[in-house]
Amino acid sequence: MNSRIQKSVLEMKVRSWLPRLLAFVLFAFSLAGWLTADEQRTAPDLTVHEWGTFTAIAGKDGRAVEWLPLGLPRYPASTDLPKFVEHIGDLNFKLGLRGTIRMETPVMYFYSPREVNVSARVAFSQGLITEWYPHADRVQPGGVLRDARLNQLQADGNITWNNVAVSPNLAGEFPREVEPNRYYAARETSSSPLRVMSSAGEQQEKFLFYRGVSATPLPLSAKLNSDGKLVVKDLSEDAIPAAILFERRGERVGYRFTGALTDETTLDSPVLNGSVDALYGDLEESLVAQGLYRDEAHAMVETWKDSWFEEGSRLIYIVPRGFVDDVLPLRVNPEPGQIVRVFVGRLEIVTPATASAVKTAAARNDQATLDKYSRFLEPILRIVKEQH
Repeated sequence: MNSRIQKSVLEMKVRSWLPRLLAFVLFAFSLAGWLTADEQRTAPDLTVHEWGTFTAIAGKDGRAVEWLPLGLPRYPASTDLPKFVEHIGDLNFKLGLRGTIRMETPVMYFYSPREVNVSARVAFSQGLITEWYPHADRVQPGGVLRDARLNQLQADGNITWNNVAVSPNLAGEFPREVEPNRYYAARETSSSPLRVMSSAGEQQEKFLFYRGVSATPLPLSAKLNSDGKLVVKDLSEDAIPAAILFERRGERVGYRFTGALTDETTLDSPVLNGSVDALYGDLEESLVAQGLYRDEAHAMVETWKDSWFEEGSRLIYIVPRGFVDDVLPLRVNPEPGQIVRVFVGRLEIVTPATASAVKTAAARNDQATLDKYSRFLEPILRIVKEQH
């Protein structure tokens, strides 16, 4: 009798403690899962560096205007991307996108002492991702938007690579075409090669590449005053780290470096007695000071020097990191130990000299002079018309 009572009491105790025991076991497994997931989402020895260009043109009030490129850059090595680069729609679709910012050649480098699989996602505020390579798992929106108005998009455009193998020991067989192209200069770095599986098989590259167009306002404005000086206003919460006021008229060039720009700064026009070769080195030093490795800074200047320093006047500036992260949020998984993002802004300034040159060339049907301003002709002519 006593043994049956003791057995019954023991069964009651087991039944009362069993749910608590199961709950504890589930909690322990869940906690272990969280810890494992955290370990998988961080990679302290993984480093990511990125650079790119935001191209815009200032209107009569100094702020970036929406514009359409009338044509591609005039340099043979720069007229197009390689044919293996993927894109949304066709070339005419992108040329028809009216935006304030044309985001050009962001490239994302990865450095790791060991092989690691990563994913990366980038969104573009009030914008669309228009070109990319290697193959991406998702580009949204997924199709061409007819009559797309970037400032009225229901959601920001974005691109995702889900399974990128960072392979430091890979020799690397990167696609290349016979014709020269600015695209290839970005490969001249010590970054780890990447492998991406696509529907067409494995693709290899030294970086993740993408481009886009946006209707987002710039973090600064630049307007000529009555004395012909350029008044630059910082419209962001962060200082503009550095800037160069550059001008080219034929073979004569001039530039003026500035330190950090805050609030409002007035810049005198540069004297046209400078050397572009000297400017290359100074600009590379500025990019290194922002966190790029020296070979990355050199690759960036080599990629864009024929475009940044062509005919006309422009403000070339380092985009504040806070603005880059707000307009172009980036998420990499596992989380790297370091992410460096250095973007150069190019803001075209329609000076009296530019306006006069374009008006005279248009009246004389001087195609050689008009070609010097290539894709900026549409906004230049519109601004000239508004001013006169």
